[in-house]
Amino acid sequence: MLGELRVETDLFIGGKWVPAESRFDVLDPATGDVIASVADGTVDNALAAVDAAYTAAADWASTAPRVRSEILRTAYGLMTERADELAQLVSLENGKALVDAKGEVAYAAEFFRWYAEEAVRAAGSIATAPSGANRILVTRQPVGVCVLVTPWNFPAAMATRKIGPALAAGCTVVLKPASDTPLTALAMAAILAEAGVPAGVVNVLPSRSSGKVVSAMLHDSRVRKVSFTGSTEVGRILLAQAADNVVNTSMELGGNAPFLVFADADLDAAIEGAMIAKMRNGGEACTAANRFYVEESVAAEFAARLTSRMSALRVGPGVSPDTQVGPLVNEDTVAKVDSLVQAAVSGGATATTGGARPSGAGFYYPPTVLTGVSPSAAILREEIFGPVAPIVTFTSEAEAVAMANDTEYGLVAYVYTTDLARGLRVSEAIEAGMIGLNRGLVSDPAAPFGGVKQSGIGREGGHEGMLDYLESKYIATTW
Repeated sequence: MLGELRVETDLFIGGKWVPAESRFDVLDPATGDVIASVADGTVDNALAAVDAAYTAAADWASTAPRVRSEILRTAYGLMTERADELAQLVSLENGKALVDAKGEVAYAAEFFRWYAEEAVRAAGSIATAPSGANRILVTRQPVGVCVLVTPWNFPAAMATRKIGPALAAGCTVVLKPASDTPLTALAMAAILAEAGVPAGVVNVLPSRSSGKVVSAMLHDSRVRKVSFTGSTEVGRILLAQAADNVVNTSMELGGNAPFLVFADADLDAAIEGAMIAKMRNGGEACTAANRFYVEESVAAEFAARLTSRMSALRVGPGVSPDTQVGPLVNEDTVAKVDSLVQAAVSGGATATTGGARPSGAGFYYPPTVLTGVSPSAAILREEIFGPVAPIVTFTSEAEAVAMANDTEYGLVAYVYTTDLARGLRVSEAIEAGMIGLNRGLVSDPAAPFGGVKQSGIGREGGHEGMLDYLESKYIATTW
């Protein structure tokens, strides 16, 4: 038992809980203490999971779309009923504040509801060839066995965002969750089984040997798709490995989101949006505002107001009800955040709040605002993945757009202005897959989520999300 929720800690393969040769510890980021020991999957376990998924594939693909739909709808209901317990689990292993964890669970459940509705809408088409010689029939069929690799920052939502459309499309899956947060994925496996997902359709493989087990699966000819959410560096490796068997790929990779505030912006709305875009999940999100570009004439006021809001946030264990900012996920993450902040300060920036790692147990970093940041600072080039807001000023629209686009990433950007024409013009000019125009939150199960440049390939969410798990088959015929 972990809190109010019973969580199995073995591998989930072929509808059964399977022990492994060894186990690894999952830590509480608030204390560094061990909260559970989880089965450590091997290459043999991974191939067994592929075997289970392949064995189940034909029957699941031929299952009526309405049946698949109802199973996903049942899973949504179970997640909703157990939202509080699931949120406690997410907060315990990830460290995020309980209020964030509750938001994540609600968001995660929505992917099951959305794709329950989409499962019955994998429509094809029929047309007459331009020559008139034949008919063109296009039908859509499931890709097949899918390997899903998810990160630690949203352990519930990143799983459901992939599992939902895969199951709706008729695919079977092997989920490889992040080693820091495997418990939520195992809880999801149990919920899906209870909802009626047949044995082998969903398999969950925690493992510390991520590279080896994922590579082994990608080199198994029965695997036809990999969907990965994580760093661009790892995404490049998986893309190279997927090329060996020409495996269908979806990649949701790194972000370096700019947050643009023009002088005519509603500053109240901009500050509220900044707090959401920056501090959702304590800044540990690929969609987090990473670089704040503020027009010079309002920069001082914006910085002062953001500093006031950030400095008032309550930091503590994620599972405490009054906590607003929990610990970061692990020691490496804290060290990276602190290194970026110290380098920026050494380069001339000023920390108007925070700016130094506290002493004591746990992986904490205080909410931090930096002003006077050099445009060449490393903190503007790398994903911070922490509660730090670096501010840079600009003097013209063209300069703001150039700064926003000065990155290899292109996942999301945020723009605040009361001039609609400017807002749309800047939104078109920014190289990103998603834009929050006068909004600090863009993620929605009904919308296509994804980036351009080195932020990824493909889209998750919306109708497009299910199409990523379907292949179009063309039939030429006459009658």
